[in-house]
Formats: sequence, structure tokens, C-alpha cells
Amino acid sequence: MNDRIIKVLLIDDDEDDYILTRDWFKGFQVTGCELEWVESYQLAREVIARHQHDIYLVDYCLGADNGLELLREAIDKGCNCPFILLTGQGDQEIDLEAMKTGAVDYLEKSQLTAPLLERSIRYAIERKQTEQKIRQQAALLDVATDAIFVGDLDDQILFWNKAAERLYGWSKEDALTKKIRHLSPEKKLFQLSEAFKILIKNGSWEGELEQITKCGKEIIVESRWTLVPAFGNKPQSILVVNTDITQKKQLEQQFLRAQRLESIGTLASGIAHDLNNVLAPILMTAQILETQVKDERSRRLIPILICNAKRGANLVKQVLSFARGLDGDRTLLQLKHLLIEIQQIIKETFPKNLEVNTQISQNLWTVSGDATQLHQVLMNLCINARDAMPNGGTLTITAENLLVDDNYAQMHIDAQAGPYAVITVTDTGIGIKSTIIDRIFEPFFTTKEFGQGTGLGLSTVLGIVKSHGGFINVYSEEKKGSQFKVYLPAQDTNEIIEEPEIFLHQGNGEMILVVDDEAAICDITKTSLESYNYTVITARDGIEAIALYVEHRDKIALVLTDIVMPSMDGLTSIRTLKKINPHVKIIAVSGLAPSDKVNAAYDMGVKAFLCKPYTTTQLLQTISTVNR
Repeated sequence: MNDRIIKVLLIDDDEDDYILTRDWFKGFQVTGCELEWVESYQLAREVIARHQHDIYLVDYCLGADNGLELLREAIDKGCNCPFILLTGQGDQEIDLEAMKTGAVDYLEKSQLTAPLLERSIRYAIERKQTEQKIRQQAALLDVATDAIFVGDLDDQILFWNKAAERLYGWSKEDALTKKIRHLSPEKKLFQLSEAFKILIKNGSWEGELEQITKCGKEIIVESRWTLVPAFGNKPQSILVVNTDITQKKQLEQQFLRAQRLESIGTLASGIAHDLNNVLAPILMTAQILETQVKDERSRRLIPILICNAKRGANLVKQVLSFARGLDGDRTLLQLKHLLIEIQQIIKETFPKNLEVNTQISQNLWTVSGDATQLHQVLMNLCINARDAMPNGGTLTITAENLLVDDNYAQMHIDAQAGPYAVITVTDTGIGIKSTIIDRIFEPFFTTKEFGQGTGLGLSTVLGIVKSHGGFINVYSEEKKGSQFKVYLPAQDTNEIIEEPEIFLHQGNGEMILVVDDEAAICDITKTSLESYNYTVITARDGIEAIALYVEHRDKIALVLTDIVMPSMDGLTSIRTLKKINPHVKIIAVSGLAPSDKVNAAYDMGVKAFLCKPYTTTQLLQTISTVNR
């Protein structure tokens, strides 16, 4: 105890008890105390609220009230000073209730003496100081960035700090109902058994553990276990300090992958070089023999030899494309030739249970780019499509021209107004989960099994496309396939065949209801249509669209609605609009055109379908067609 005077408040409705207590205080041998007295419940509430005392002596009987109620009320209002309950006669039930409520001691007045009272006050103050120290230490543990928790030898968790809450996702209350083994997946429980054996033998253990969070995320921790002699009422416990090293381990794996990829590239270059040396004389010799051999049977065999030698040379070219990476010069390219080459490689090397369709515009515009890099882009996308269809499916590659206008550019942040060549790679595979689609272009991010993918394919694709001034759109649904659209700026050269000038149909003030949950798309579509003499009202979801249609039914000539929206999706909106007015004209819109939803929309009576993003020309032509 220090020399500071302890301020004590006595709450007792009997003045004689106050005088007696005051006399006892004068006889204290060690503890220096200053006593103040209040005689009523109400006055005590007011004094306690000022927080001017270190300890409270409370009589159980306070007229019509009692000291236990005062104790409960004070604790509820945040008072953390110790309370000692006094009573005229012993009662075990009151004693137990006092301790449960939060009193640090329970004293019977008839047996009370100055030494006993002094000892009780001293104990209460020391206990408070100890609790404060424990809270401070616990606060330090909560500030720690490592997950710290304590478990007993029966595996039950007894303590759980804030960092553990952040790492594992379980609150302190939830964690104290769990066992340490619940932090590990079933397949890794053997790690805990081995760690426990070493802990019991040596008193400590250190190592790496594979664990799992509340949401099912797998993590790796560097774990330190120490056997402590006591915690709470447990004779022996385990102190665990875990450091999350998941990112560190991932970086190590990525570094090893990058090194392995570099080694493979070097090896591939060497193999390709040697194969070219082997194939070159074979091909040249075969071509010479073709002009000299007169035997009919030999003349039929030589073209086969030449054809297969060229096929081998083309395969070598792919190996060199991989090995060279981003090296190369930009030239004016006709993508049609590159796509035909890719198609040939796919048909020769991909599994036969994949159906490959290619649709290339006859007047495809040229682009300025590096053939090796663009070849790598297309091969990566096609390989990913192949891997997404392990049981077979359809791979479709299309190439077309697109003249991006200001309307389209404002609907896509990476687009610029001007001519583009658009290459689309579509598969009917497993699709991409919506929770990870935003991460697919991250370096080393892969959904493939360990050892089956580097995670560099799509990041390389994005880097190449961006370096060419282009951009990529991705559309995917689980179990319904994926679609990658690569937009490459086309060159305004003599080789580009200009599209004929298209007459843009003007409106006559017709009102169009535009429904889309993307504010930017609503705004730009409204602006574009109003520029061509249409009246436009907009809705952000199906519910708002229905309300607006009911209000303006006689004025609305056409509804332009997205298929996928919150609150009420497009198909439900279309179905509701058709019930209100079976003759309503509707154009359905979507960023992805899954066949089932498009067919469902057409079955409901939708007149046309537009794929986002769309140009003003496409929009006006579609409206004109529907309004005929």
C-alpha cells in the first residue's frame, strides 16, 4: 500500500453505526483512511455519481431500500470502485448474492472490529490495483499484432485477444466456446498432435501450422506454444502466439514459380532452336526432292512429309512466342492471319472433345502491334478456355470491327472514341465465381490446382493489351461459361474499309423508359436519346420502373431494360410490364447474353436484345426497328 489517503464513503441510515465506524477508523494501524458518511439511498446515488471516493461501505438495510440494489445500480452506471457490504446479522444467501453482484467483501456488523475492517479495506484496494494491472496487461495483449490465446490441457480456449479476433474472425465470446483444434482443418489435425507431444516433453514448441478462419479461408501461421503453470483456475495451460505468414508463404511460392517459369522459358528457347535446326534441313530436302523424284508413289509421300515438317515448324513458333515474352517490334498487322494460325494450332493440339468455331469479319481492320505478343494473348485465352472445359464443350473465336463513339466510351472507362478490332473468346465451361472475377488479372492468382498454373497468364494478357492501347471486358457465370472480349485500337489506313454512312433515325418526341441500376449508363443513354429528339425517363431497378410505367403508361412508347438488376431483376420486370400491358414494346439489355435469359426474354415478348456496351447507332437502329 502507498501513503495516499484512502477516501471511504459509508452509506448507513444509522448514525450510531457511523460514530462506531469513525472510531474504528481512528484505530487503524497501517491504512490511512478518510471517512465520509451519507444516510440515505438517494443521497448515496448522487455522491457515488461524482466518483470522489476510493471505496464504499454499504449497509444492506437502507430504510425501504437495500444496499444490493444500490450496488447493482452503481455498477450499471460504470462505477468500478470496490464495495463492501455490511449487515446487522449473517445471512448466507445475502452473502452469495452480494458476491455475485460484485461486492468484494461481506461483513457482519456484530462481529466487526477495527482490525477486521482495516484488513477488508486494504484487501479491496489491493484487489482493485491488481485488477487494473491485469486490465492494462490485457490491453497490451490486445494491442499486439500477433494472435494470442490460452487453452487448457483439454484443448478448451480460455483467453482470446483482439488480434486473434481479426485473424480468425471469431469474437472473444464465440472463441471461448471452442477448442484449439477447431482452428485447424480435419486433414491437418495431426500437426496439433505432434505439437502437443513436444510441448508436454519440452515445455515449448515452435513451428508452422495450416489453419482455417471462421469464413473457411485457409491460412498459415508461425506458431509458438509455451506451457504455463497456471491460468485462472487451471493448474496448467498452453499460451499460444500465432503470426500470420500466409502472404509471406504465397510470396515465396510466387518467387519459386517465377524462377521456374524463367527456367522453362530458357529451356523452351533452347529446344525451339534445336528443333528448328532439325526441321529446316528436312523441309528443304523434301522440297528439293519434290522437284526431282519421278516415282509416283514417292511423289505422293513427299507432300505429306512437307506438310508435317511445316506443322512442326509452326509448333516451334509457339514455343518461341512463349520464350520471347514481350520482346518484339510493332508492325501493321491483319489479325485475320493470326486468328487462322491460332485456329490451326487449336485443332491440332487441343482435345478432340472440344468443338472450335471461328467467325472472322471479311473486312477486319488492321492494328499496330507485335505479332508475338498478340499471339501470346490469344493462346493464353484459348488455353484457359480449354482448361475450363475438361469434359468437352464449344470454343468460339470471333473477330469484328467496332466503331466506338462517345456514348460507348463514356460507358467504359478504358475506351476511347475511334475504330477498334474486337476479338472475342467464348467457352461453355465452368465459369468464374463472382467473388473472384475482380482478381483474375492479378499476377500469380490462379484457380487451378497447385502445379497446374503459374497465375501469370491473364496478368500477361492484360499487360500486353494495355500496352497496345486496348482494354478487356470479361463476362462470366458459374457453370455457364466465360467470354473474354479484347478491344484493340484499329489503324486508320488505306487497308481499312470504311463502313457506309448510316442514317441515324430521329425521334418524334416519343417517351422511352430506360431501366438500369448503373447510374452512368442511365445518364448517357438518356443524353444520347434526347439528342435525337426522344423523351427519356429513367429507373434504377424494376420496382421503380413498374411505378413509372403505371404513372406514364399512355405516354411511354418503349421500355429499354437491363436483364440483371437488384431488387427486381429484368425478367421479373418484363413479366410484370406484360401483365400491365400485353402490347408494351420492350428492348432487353445485358452486359452478358446468356442464352437461357435471352430466350426467356424473347418468350415473354421482348422485341430485341442489345449487348452492353452499345453505340448510339446500334441503339437508334434497334429502336427504329422495334417501333416499325
